[in-house]
Amino acid sequence: MQISNLLFSSIIQTILFSIIPFIWWVISAREQSTFSNWLGISKPIILNKKKYVTSLLLVLSLLLILTVASFLVIPQFVNKSNLATSQFVGKSMSTLISILIYAFLQTGFSEELFFRGFLSKRLIDKYGFKIGNIIQSLVFGLMHGLFFISLAGILGTIIIIAITSTAGWIMGWFDEKKSGGSIVPSWLFHGCTNTLAAILNFF
Repeated sequence: MQISNLLFSSIIQTILFSIIPFIWWVISAREQSTFSNWLGISKPIILNKKKYVTSLLLVLSLLLILTVASFLVIPQFVNKSNLATSQFVGKSMSTLISILIYAFLQTGFSEELFFRGFLSKRLIDKYGFKIGNIIQSLVFGLMHGLFFISLAGILGTIIIIAITSTAGWIMGWFDEKKSGGSIVPSWLFHGCTNTLAAILNFF
């Protein structure tokens, strides 16, 4: 896919993922906060740098394990040609820019904006952190799993949901409990894991 086309599709996807949050913000919160702050598109609030770095390394390790596990397990149920990252298979390393656009903008930013920025915060406000974060992570996992139900079967779909839900819970926890509600960390985590997944599929 050409870089210009990928950029265009990334912008369209971000707009689509922003429609519901934007309408919700206009109706309920525009007088209290800017749209970006309401979603958590802001600098992380770090109260204890040492503890933050420790938590950061833990999250990176867990997400790395989940990414490698998905790379090893999911192809047992789904043909790699059906994965989003298959568009990069067999291409030259010059496609790294395309991979980064796909990982950080098309999927990473748009999904974090909706799931950890919009859905998670609204659910946590209503039900508290534990229940709210579990619900958003399950919805995140279901969204990924249901795309593959006709290809992966029941067991494969359950595994995909379990892996992505766990990743969603971890990122929600880090945003809300360690970063003062900023979704910037989960955006970077999401982009890095998608980049790794694309590079693993590239080879």
